[in-house]
Amino acid sequence: MVSYQFGASLAKHLFPAVGAEGATAYRLGLSAIILVLLRRPWRSSPSSAKKDWRVLWGYGLAIGAMNFVFYMSLRTIPLGIAVALEFTGPLALALFHSRRPVDFVWTALVIAGLLLLLPLRGLDKPLDPVGVMYALAAGVGWALYIVLGRKAGAAYGATAVPLGIAIGALATIPIGLAHAGTALFSLDLLPYALGVAVLSSALPYSLEMIAMTRMSTRTFSVLLSLEPAIAALAGVALLSEHLGPLQWLAIAAIVVAAAGTALSTRRPVSEDEPLPIG
Repeated sequence: MVSYQFGASLAKHLFPAVGAEGATAYRLGLSAIILVLLRRPWRSSPSSAKKDWRVLWGYGLAIGAMNFVFYMSLRTIPLGIAVALEFTGPLALALFHSRRPVDFVWTALVIAGLLLLLPLRGLDKPLDPVGVMYALAAGVGWALYIVLGRKAGAAYGATAVPLGIAIGALATIPIGLAHAGTALFSLDLLPYALGVAVLSSALPYSLEMIAMTRMSTRTFSVLLSLEPAIAALAGVALLSEHLGPLQWLAIAAIVVAAAGTALSTRRPVSEDEPLPIG
């Protein structure tokens, strides 16, 4: 999570040169090259792969859309708030599969957090409504990523990640080229672009897969609930994005709701239920 937020902070520094569109192309394009060379997906060809190519493409397009709209949101709203809004996607997915009374408490906390973050008048720093919509769209993309990622992983195994990111790159690189043009090929920007690719995708996705094989789903989910807080701290430390008291309160409400949802889970997640691995 620390790696991911450092990468997002670095990507935001690229916006003046290539825009959010170009930063997305950098992230997914270079990540795809790195992961494909490391994982060599062509060496593995699951027998079920031919039947599930639509799931793989859906998974890859979800990755591309999620990253694109998330970076678009960072143009106008702080990193911590964007991640908190995006986090409502997998959180809503988890709550949707719950039917216990305590889950209404977590749902209420999420709603309270959203109300504090939405660009309403009277707040200390009202948020840009377009940026908020992009961040919420990223949440939808994250939810799709979870659902389709489980199915793609079941069919393609470890090769699902590099193949999915490659598909996401195919969808976003043309948008980046159309927006940034030849600036996307600037050698001066290459070190920053590689940093974004490694910190935002190649390294955290690999560490995530290792972590998930060594801890329970509940522990993983509780730790994942810290991501909005880590993003907010990264925004303060690396981007000088200072939040108001109500915005910190909103982030705290979403973190508590996510942790509470994970802790109150009574049984392991089954194969048919989504696992938050975004």
